[in-house]
Amino acid sequence: MDSLLRIEESILMFIQENLRTDWLNPIFKLITFLGNVGWFWILLTVVFLAIPQTRRTGAIMAISAIVDVLLVNLIMKNLFARTRPYILFESLVSLVGEESDFSFPSGHSAISFAVATVILLCLPKRLGIPAIILASLIALSRLYVGVHYPTDVIAGVAVGIACAFIARLIFELLEKRLFPIKKQKT
Repeated sequence: MDSLLRIEESILMFIQENLRTDWLNPIFKLITFLGNVGWFWILLTVVFLAIPQTRRTGAIMAISAIVDVLLVNLIMKNLFARTRPYILFESLVSLVGEESDFSFPSGHSAISFAVATVILLCLPKRLGIPAIILASLIALSRLYVGVHYPTDVIAGVAVGIACAFIARLIFELLEKRLFPIKKQKT
């Protein structure tokens, strides 16, 4: 076992043995549930799309989520095909049962940061900061419940943030292409 893997095992075992408690377990299970198949972030995107004042942000959120799903779920998870930590580390217990896909990168972390970062970039901080806090809690919950390695979560966060910036760029390019600003004659 290489040294990085030993460090990851140490972190996960520390969480399991020292941080998990009977009263925190249901809270972290609920937090991790918010990231399941991105349902919370998809619902939030639909809400933002429905409100005229946030429709532009909602469109960027949608693009970010689509880029994220394509990159993480269709390409990266299958390319890296990393087994879950509870399979490799026999003493690690998953609090949410077995996952059906590969571990790297964390899809929960990626979708959460893909959408939350758009909110932070495009809307007032009073909306963006809570979104980033929730995304961070979802990412951390994946370690707490024992279904991801720390590097899975770090990679998921990085990919999600990158997707947000890519989505904003795509939206701006589409906006210029579809709705070019016409210069008035003077």
